[in-house]
Amino acid sequence: MEKHISREAAVVLLKNYNKDPFHLRHALTVEAVMRWYARELGFADEEDFWGLVGLLHDIDFEMYPDAHCIKAPELLREAGIGEDMIHAICSHAYGMHVDVKPEHTMEKVLFATDELTGLIGAAALMRPSKSVQDMELKSLKKKYKVKTFAAGCSREVIEKGADMLGWPLDEVLQKTLDAMKSSEAAIAEAFTSL
Repeated sequence: MEKHISREAAVVLLKNYNKDPFHLRHALTVEAVMRWYARELGFADEEDFWGLVGLLHDIDFEMYPDAHCIKAPELLREAGIGEDMIHAICSHAYGMHVDVKPEHTMEKVLFATDELTGLIGAAALMRPSKSVQDMELKSLKKKYKVKTFAAGCSREVIEKGADMLGWPLDEVLQKTLDAMKSSEAAIAEAFTSL
């Protein structure tokens, strides 16, 4: 792996280009989910890399939504980030904005879970608890099937990601829900300290 950025520097970089609390919370959520998957899938030695990719994956989205993952390489290179991380970050927009194909397991996980974390987060907000802690796969699947619910979260992308990983959709849904459950408190704490 090439040189990559410290988490502290990555947070500063993220905040340079993202001010909206929704985008900042999403970045922290995807970071935590990616760290969970790294440990779960036997890539614990790469956990920091996976997490930083998750944290920075939408670096250009708030300021340059029409150039998502097109502007990102420039911003990331200016920060001294290596090409391996740039490739990983940009691969989550494969087929939508760029032709950078997810190759590594981590890139496929990011592709599958980015949109899904948004959908799970929206489903949590609909619950009396406002939490994922009491959410079960069955209720998540009900929300998932309602195309008008969290309509901005592409089911097609989530399903393509599951296919890339060779996992049934239910497995991606359950694992990502588990990842969000295990990190919900840490995400909330990290968000308040931004």
